[in-house]
Amino acid sequence: MALIIQKINVFRWINLYPPFLGAGIRVREVDRKEKIIEVEMKLRFWNRNYVGTHYGGSLYSMCDPFFMLILMRKLGKDYIVWDKAAQIKFIKPGIGKVKARFHVSDEKIQAIKTELEMKNKDDFEFETSVADEENNIIAEVKKLIYVRKKP
Repeated sequence: MALIIQKINVFRWINLYPPFLGAGIRVREVDRKEKIIEVEMKLRFWNRNYVGTHYGGSLYSMCDPFFMLILMRKLGKDYIVWDKAAQIKFIKPGIGKVKARFHVSDEKIQAIKTELEMKNKDDFEFETSVADEENNIIAEVKKLIYVRKKP
C-alpha cells in the first residue's frame, strides 16, 4: 500500500527530498495527462553563489530527475529507465525566481516504444530551459536517458 501511495504522489513528495528542500526547489505543477511537470526555485541566501546569483548546482538539481521520472511512469514496469548523461549550458545569471518545464509528448513515448521493439535498448535525448520571471532563458539543459525493455 505504501508503495502505491508513493508512486501516486512522487511528484509532490519530491518537494520534501532534502536536496530540493535545501535548495528551495518546488514542484509547482504536475499534469499527468499531458506529461508536464513545472518546477521553480526562488533566489535565497542559501542557494546563492559568491556573486549573488543562483548557484549552478541548484539550477541543475531542479532539472535532474524529471525526464527520467516521466518516462518511468509513462513507459511502465516493462522498461528499465536510467539517467545516462547530462549537460547544462549557462546563458546568463539567474536572479529572482527561476522555472523549468518538462514535457514528454504521447508521440515521443510511442516513438520510444516503437524503437525499443526493434532495438531492445537505446539512449534518448531530452532538452529543457531554465527561465527567469521575464521568460529570459538563463540555462539550457540536455539529458540523455537510457531505456531498455525488461527481459
